[in-house]
Amino acid sequence: MSLVVTDTLEDERVDFTADGDVTLYVCGLTVSDDPHLGHARLWFHADVLHRWLDHVGYDVRHVENVTDVNEKITARVGERDGWTAERDVAETFTASVFDSMRGLNLKRAEVYPRVTEHVPEIVDLVETLIERGYAYESNGSVYFDVTTFDEYGKLSNQDLDALEAQGEPDERSEKRNPADFALWKADGVSETAAREHAKHDHGAETPAGETWESPWGEGRPGWHVECSAMSTTHLGDTLDIHMGGRDLVFPHHENEIAQSEAATGEAFARHWLHVGLLEMDGEKMSSSIGNFWTVPDALDELGVNVIRTFYAGAAYRSEQALTEETIAEAEERWERLSRTYDRAVDALDSTDAGAKATDSDLRDAVEAARGDFAAAMNDDLNLREATAALLDLTDAVNRHVDEAGGAAAESGGAEPAYDYRGLREAVEAFEALAGDVLGLQFESPSDGDVDLAGELVELVLDVREAEREAGNYERADELRDALREVGVEIEDGPDGATYRFE
Repeated sequence: MSLVVTDTLEDERVDFTADGDVTLYVCGLTVSDDPHLGHARLWFHADVLHRWLDHVGYDVRHVENVTDVNEKITARVGERDGWTAERDVAETFTASVFDSMRGLNLKRAEVYPRVTEHVPEIVDLVETLIERGYAYESNGSVYFDVTTFDEYGKLSNQDLDALEAQGEPDERSEKRNPADFALWKADGVSETAAREHAKHDHGAETPAGETWESPWGEGRPGWHVECSAMSTTHLGDTLDIHMGGRDLVFPHHENEIAQSEAATGEAFARHWLHVGLLEMDGEKMSSSIGNFWTVPDALDELGVNVIRTFYAGAAYRSEQALTEETIAEAEERWERLSRTYDRAVDALDSTDAGAKATDSDLRDAVEAARGDFAAAMNDDLNLREATAALLDLTDAVNRHVDEAGGAAAESGGAEPAYDYRGLREAVEAFEALAGDVLGLQFESPSDGDVDLAGELVELVLDVREAEREAGNYERADELRDALREVGVEIEDGPDGATYRFE
């Protein structure tokens, strides 16, 4: 069975097709705050799609952008010491995004392009659109004329005549049509952004935001054109998959299609996959609303495996609710998988596992789990059913360990009772499907040793900090040097000390 996905553009389930390498573009974050679990839901589903395509034999070229030019970013300038410019804020939260991605065990993208790196490509794209008659300059800004693109609205199924105005209120007097959108904005941040900055009450002057030279004068890129420029720069004119949150269908993705296809004359993406929103307290999780849980805080409290198991509990295209009940279910499911994996490994590595012991039910269960898992994944990435296939395998493994362990005890170990081959196949299925595809992390004894070592280093760092606060700098330096001698490198920064094992 080939992979079937729900394509937003086609508005139906379609067979996934790709020629050779799969090009996957994911709309990344505007780095104006720490990422929360709503953002991470898109990351997780893009990651699992990447992993599954890898598993079935595709080479995946995965690109995810970083939007580091935005009025939301300039609004926070002056909020903290050292945040004197837009780039200072963006660098802080870009680092936070990357740390969270690593904490969630996401496969690395091929590249994470930033807007600030791609202004020349953005300017070139805007010039092309002007030359081809799809865009026009007005007072140093450039706008896309939506009436020139006959298929405008095809992704979001919107009627052009019924569209409301796009963009900032202070832009609208410059535009030919209210629905036209900005490709290039003259000067610095808009009046609306300045008002947003004032809401934060930083006690600092409103920053102008970074600007660049262009054929139309000093200015800044529009939001939508950035993704078109970055995706085509790194993946070519036509993407196999464009992925993003459902809230980006309009206007962001609709505008990406219009400007990209107007510029190249080619289809922008073969498949459009949109991830439903994460809800908390009955509303979309949002930094602006305040009902959010940051990724670092959630990792500290739940751990990466519970978070990933939680996300696997609902279809990517549907909304998902974060509640005590859904978290509890994820904790129970991960505990079953983890506990069974550990039991299988212990039995497999014991002297009671033999070459001739055979449990056909266990071996059949492994084969069934692999088949059911693949069928679920190919059925529009049905992760809940894929996880259920693994949980069915836990039942078979536990039954075998219980029964064979009892037989081994009765015989006093005279005859190996565990089916070595069956247990090995079960362990490999857990590692390949739950581990490599779903991204869950089973621990080995050495993992526990690393965790304990980390806890001990943290304890020493706490003592060192207490010594520094008390003015005992010589003693603090001795503790740092002692850690270095055993292979722990310490680096002091504005937010405290960090460490890494050499």
